[in-house]
Amino acid sequence: MLSIIIPTYNEEGYLPRLLASIRSQNFDGYEIVVADAHSSDRTREIALQFGARVVDGGMPGPGRNRGAEAAKGDVLLFLDADVVLPDVDWLAGKMEQFTRRELDAATCLVKPMDGKLIDHVSHNVFNAHMMATQFMLAHAPGFCIFARKRLHERIKGFDESIKLAEDHDYVERARRIGTFRVLHGTRIRVSVRRFERDGRFSIFGKYLLAELHLLMRSQIRDDRFAYTFGHAKDVHAKDRS
Repeated sequence: MLSIIIPTYNEEGYLPRLLASIRSQNFDGYEIVVADAHSSDRTREIALQFGARVVDGGMPGPGRNRGAEAAKGDVLLFLDADVVLPDVDWLAGKMEQFTRRELDAATCLVKPMDGKLIDHVSHNVFNAHMMATQFMLAHAPGFCIFARKRLHERIKGFDESIKLAEDHDYVERARRIGTFRVLHGTRIRVSVRRFERDGRFSIFGKYLLAELHLLMRSQIRDDRFAYTFGHAKDVHAKDRS
């Protein structure tokens, strides 16, 4: 069985689209585990309405790990709330490829949902980078990672002390003891909300600095880059102030 794990925090604006795209898949034998970091909006209610199991989580590595701990499947798929599966055969096609190629971990090519020309160019550059590095110093976006649960447990999941590029660290550790590849075919669609919110060149700069750290085999375990994740703001913050 496939366990789809989604870490969330205040994702009522994006989560319904993802869950609807999962529900539309021509694929059986999956469960959805939403690992929620105590959202103050309707995230948990929406997840339950779509038949997901909800567990307490965190952002992002802790949420993925808590979801994996609760997962019943032997294959895990980590998604973020702001992605959409692009067509009804996406899951079936990716799982067939994952199984046929006897992979232990994998990621997929990505495409922005919308955005400017620079967003499409930057995502294509990232795709090329993932393809080129899949055999050494593996890279993968945290919003699309497949992993066998036994491998996840063997590498002790995501390193929760890492503040940035914990997804790349995860697949690189997976690659060292298993077979990791980039899956071909239709690309998963992801929002550009972080680019819109924080500025494209600011984000690109942080990614470049993170890459330099990876090349030096040095993990980012503090907040020096002031990197924030893409969730919505706490919608009830004013009510509590």
